[in-house]
This record gives sequence, C-alpha cells and structure tokens, in this order.
Amino acid sequence: MTDTAELPPDPDDDDSTPPGWLSEGELLDAREMLPIVYVNVVPVRTAADGSITEVGLLLRADDDAVSRALVAGRVLYHETIRDALRRNLEKDLGSVAMPRLPMNPTPFSIAEYFPTPGVSEFHDTRQHAIALSYVVPVDGFCEPSQNALDIVWLSPEEAAGANIAQQMMGGQDVLLRRALAYCGVLP
Repeated sequence: MTDTAELPPDPDDDDSTPPGWLSEGELLDAREMLPIVYVNVVPVRTAADGSITEVGLLLRADDDAVSRALVAGRVLYHETIRDALRRNLEKDLGSVAMPRLPMNPTPFSIAEYFPTPGVSEFHDTRQHAIALSYVVPVDGFCEPSQNALDIVWLSPEEAAGANIAQQMMGGQDVLLRRALAYCGVLP
C-alpha cells in the first residue's frame, strides 16, 4: 500500500524558503541531529579519447576565508542524485557549463565529513555530512556564481600539487587526489 496523501502545510514555513529547502532554523536543528547528504563534483575537461586534460577548481569566499574548492552542495528532499548534480553544477559553474552527467550516478568515493577535527580526513565545522563524490566532464563556458568568485583550470598534475592542497579546506584536497587516481591520472 502506498501513501499518496500530501502533508498539510507547515505553519512555521517561511514563504521565502524554496520548495525542498529547510528554513535556516530547521537546517540548524537537522545538522545537530543527523548527517546531511551532499554531492561533491570534480569538474574536468577531457580530450577526445576521454583523458583528463584540465581540472576545474573554484575560488570560494566562505566564513571570512578564501580557498580553492570543488563544486559541492546539498541534495534536496525528493531530488534525484542526477538532479542534485545538475543543480549544483549550474549553481557554481553557470547555466551554460554543459556538464556530461553520468548515466549511472555511482560515486567514485563517499566522503564523510565530521564537525569534530581529527575524526576523519574530512572536516566541516557545521555538521556531520555524507558527500557522494563524482568526476564530471564539462564542455561549455563556465562562469562562477553565488559564493564562487572564480574558476581556474589546471593540469591534473598542478591540481594534485602541494601548493593547491594548501589552498583547499576540509580535506577536499584528499578527495581531489582520489578523483584523479580513480581516473588513472595519478598512481
């Protein structure tokens, strides 16, 4: 038996909160009680043979810090993983980035972020988060938006270097190196 009845509107909902989003208060409460699901994306440019020629890294300004970052964002309630990938890529890279989303959205890795330093190689002071991680080829023009200030395209070797690792926060440098190893670019 399936339940198709809709829930009544929540009187505490703010009309300015988009459908599928939690209000700021609800999000803070949820972050204290359960892991939040995210997607992490390593955008890449590829040659005709499918080999990675460039890796795209965002320049972000968050919490009074500027850092290099992967595309990342939450998966909304009742949103498919493919739709979450599409929405977050568009949010960070613009509407004409032309990502080639995977036919089967199986992640290359799952990163588990903890608010407590030292529990995992991934750290997020706000919450316990589970991030499904993907490498997605991007063919179009990328124009960073929202809190992404810029995007830089680097060779895989440059992207995996110590200089870039020092500019990334929360363990995203580890995830980037895993992505490149998964794609056969790094040993």
